[in-house]
Amino acid sequence: MNLLSRHETRRRLLRGMPDSDILAAMVSQWLQSPQGDAVWQAELEQVRPIVSRIFGYHILQIGCSEEHSLIADSPAGHKIIFSPSHRIGARNAIANNEELPLANDSVDAVVLHHALDFTEDSHKLLREATRVLRPGGQMLIVGFNPYSYWGFWKLFKSKINIPWRARFISRGRLTDWLRLLDLHIDNVRHTLHFLPFKNRRLLAHAQKLEEFGNKLRSPLGGAYVIVCLKQVIPVTPILPRWRPLPTRASVMPAAENIRAKIH
Repeated sequence: MNLLSRHETRRRLLRGMPDSDILAAMVSQWLQSPQGDAVWQAELEQVRPIVSRIFGYHILQIGCSEEHSLIADSPAGHKIIFSPSHRIGARNAIANNEELPLANDSVDAVVLHHALDFTEDSHKLLREATRVLRPGGQMLIVGFNPYSYWGFWKLFKSKINIPWRARFISRGRLTDWLRLLDLHIDNVRHTLHFLPFKNRRLLAHAQKLEEFGNKLRSPLGGAYVIVCLKQVIPVTPILPRWRPLPTRASVMPAAENIRAKIH
């Protein structure tokens, strides 16, 4: 590959997200690295106790890596994770995260694992996840926090590599999107309190930093975990408008009138 073709490839990559199968391979490879594994372990520690309390028949995870499941400990009987493309030996069904082959209001819980960070249209994906979620169901969103050391470090990193290719959607902006979709935020947690370095020695202390950040409930963690509920729209019955009956004038009976005159 000559220098010109390298620049062209780089320019195309910077235009947007790659194909879903390429992106899935990139994210999966990063999650298997020392830095990605530290991120995965920290996020799993935050999500596991929440997911273990979500009951229902169907739970769906939407993300970029089908090999990393956040819903394994869910008591739901049917756990759904789609594959972005056909792979040899793959067991999951193939589907596009922005066009889910599921009926409206058919899933009891949805877990978005950095799905909004790695997509061309975050609004469309969030609307699609809300569409399949039943009224009263729970949605759990894991996303990168731009107001953190990780968000600051992203400014100096190449936007081609993972995780710096992610969108890093702010909590405030995401809150506005959720409000428009009638999703009520129930709880917010933060994780990734360790520095975004790849050094193995520094990553060895990630667990201690996580424990310290969780005790302080620091909002500067590199990722947030938002739990929200799909609100049930009450059905207001339409009552008929009854016209009031005309008030009858009180008339004294004729016998009473005659009796009064005789008396």
